[in-house]
Amino acid sequence: MVAEPRLPSASSPDDGPEARLASVRSGIADAARAAGRSADELTLIVVTKFHPASLVRELAGLGVADVGENRHQEAQAKAAELADLDLTWHFIGQLQSKKARQVRRYAHVVQSLDRDSVVDAFAPTEAEPEPPVIDGFVQVNLTDDSDRGGVRPDAVEAMVERVLATGTIRLRGVMAVAPLDEEPRAAFARLRGVSERVVSIVPTATDISAGMSGDYADAVLEGATHLRIGSAITGNRPVAP
Repeated sequence: MVAEPRLPSASSPDDGPEARLASVRSGIADAARAAGRSADELTLIVVTKFHPASLVRELAGLGVADVGENRHQEAQAKAAELADLDLTWHFIGQLQSKKARQVRRYAHVVQSLDRDSVVDAFAPTEAEPEPPVIDGFVQVNLTDDSDRGGVRPDAVEAMVERVLATGTIRLRGVMAVAPLDEEPRAAFARLRGVSERVVSIVPTATDISAGMSGDYADAVLEGATHLRIGSAITGNRPVAP
């Protein structure tokens, strides 16, 4: 039986980003050991929504290489301000199709592919016949709420085929958020099953983006490869500007 890892103790309000980052890295290592995995298999994406670019720069100095953003305008501005840093930018929020080409100018990875119109917006056009290739994840809705972002599990294969048809999205795998009314590990187990179906179509699309500040240990147990962690590292999120 796989041991249940425990998340690290909550950081003190007086702790700074360096201490919080170290605490989360320690927790990820513990979770990986409990799952019989290596922490080297896991990509930590620090979500910096509403936090200033100065914090991202500080985190980059502490070894953070992957940053996640939810809002296009904020992400675009931060990426421009921090263009001198070697960062991988992940767009993880709901994406409007009319903004997709703008997001592609700075984001290396789009983790929220969940509608035909969004996927199609990345395809070649007469005006842009050879657009750059980006990495992408199909977002899966693990709830019964159709208003939540993500593709229904039974529609994932069709979305995968849509992504492949663009020729401009390198499918990395699947992404999801655990429902609030369900044990995270059970939800992540279902996501793992969806991932296996995707891999049967695209053998290289083995990545699973799952797990946030409060449930990343469960995600690691169920095969997550990418962890999207915000407040446990950044501290409390500022009020939206």
